[in-house]
Amino acid sequence: MPNADMGPYLKAALICESVIEGKDGVLSLIRVVDRLTIAASGGQAPADMPASDYNLILVLMLVSGRARGTSELTLWVEPPDGQPRQLWTNTVLFEGEDRGANVVAQIQYRFEKQGLFWFDIRLDGERLTRIPYRVIYQRIVPGTPLQ
Repeated sequence: MPNADMGPYLKAALICESVIEGKDGVLSLIRVVDRLTIAASGGQAPADMPASDYNLILVLMLVSGRARGTSELTLWVEPPDGQPRQLWTNTVLFEGEDRGANVVAQIQYRFEKQGLFWFDIRLDGERLTRIPYRVIYQRIVPGTPLQ
């Protein structure tokens, strides 16, 4: 369980399009994103956003501090309708001091509506942080005037 005086500490929590891990374990994060635009065009473009599967890469960087041992890390999503559900669980090992844990998780998620999604990161059941992610639907129909 995180403790502000003891650790573990959150160094980074984000969603990106790609991650490269060097031979030395250093991460390079490519295209950090916080929104997704889903577009449909043509005369048959639906008025409501069609469900779309999308791959998200979640990156968490944690530093132990005084924390030691194994902890459970979970990812929850709260869609715009407010019905949270668990997406993923993993364990992390904290070895103490400046030793950390980098977690890179590829997650496939089906977006069924537009709006603001919150990705909650929980450590041993306690919320560590939240990542906002906005989904926008653009319907492009030929012959409609620009506004």
